[in-house]
Amino acid sequence: MRRLSPKIKLVLLIILTLVIAIVAVGVGSVFINPIDVIQSMFGEVDGGAGFIIMNYRLPRIVMAILVGAGLGVSGAIIQGIIRNPLASPDVIGITKGAGLAAAIVVLLFPQAPVIMLPIAALAGAAIITVILYLFAYKKGVNPSTLALVGIALGAICQAGIQFLMVKFPIEVNAALVWLTGSIWGKSWNDVLLLAPWILLLVPVSILLAKRLDILNLGDDVAEGLGEPTERTRGILLAIAVALAGASVAVVGSLGFLGLIAPHIARQLVGNRHQLLLPTAAVMGMLLLLLADGLGRGLAPPAEIPAGIFTAVLGAPYFLFLLRKLKAK
Repeated sequence: MRRLSPKIKLVLLIILTLVIAIVAVGVGSVFINPIDVIQSMFGEVDGGAGFIIMNYRLPRIVMAILVGAGLGVSGAIIQGIIRNPLASPDVIGITKGAGLAAAIVVLLFPQAPVIMLPIAALAGAAIITVILYLFAYKKGVNPSTLALVGIALGAICQAGIQFLMVKFPIEVNAALVWLTGSIWGKSWNDVLLLAPWILLLVPVSILLAKRLDILNLGDDVAEGLGEPTERTRGILLAIAVALAGASVAVVGSLGFLGLIAPHIARQLVGNRHQLLLPTAAVMGMLLLLLADGLGRGLAPPAEIPAGIFTAVLGAPYFLFLLRKLKAK
């Protein structure tokens, strides 16, 4: 793999993701052969298998692809802004803010319309980001300060979630699946709700990749090259928050996905963001497809939320990165 060019690695990663997606469509309490899955795409499979694929399996696979891309790119942008490989949407509090807002709606307003949950989650992510910027800003934003304030705000939001769960023990079951992170029960309506955010903001972030490379040179060098650092950082941070907030709003809190995907992508293709961002998107897709497939396939008909698998993989990986950085 080291001898291959970064572009070839990205192409191979895309092919692997497509293969995993086809296999994942067939995994569940009713196993469907990958050949039947491919044929169903062309309308050649009728009956129960075709109905299951088109109405239940395929929407959640598409959802996993969209969410994985959103969180992967969001994590890569945040790591680039803060210049820290340990940063991610959940580490600096963005997903925790979305989770707290969603928990408030679920537990305090159980009769609220379903559409209020994603709106509240997106609003919670945005509010935390504004507070983050206000506390971190002092004649410009220091990346290290931004990370530390984000960790503190995330801890406060997590404490708020735990307080609500203790305060409302009867209603807590309604919030647990969402807070864990799961693609269970997602339909084409959910896909249509999320797709515009991902399909618009991911290409925009790739177009801004060169500016992110310039920011990584340091503020003094970036300003010397004519880059308005504060405005560029604010735009990129807003894109990262929108991607993470929209993704979390639909499927819940998927821990560490925004940390693992961009870091593995960086190991594969390097630090140039024009290639790193799409690779992080594909890696996010691949990891979430694997997590969701394992959740459906290990103990059918019961399902294990995908967020549990991302946390099980992400927490040890986070500790590994931390130890690696200390060794340097």
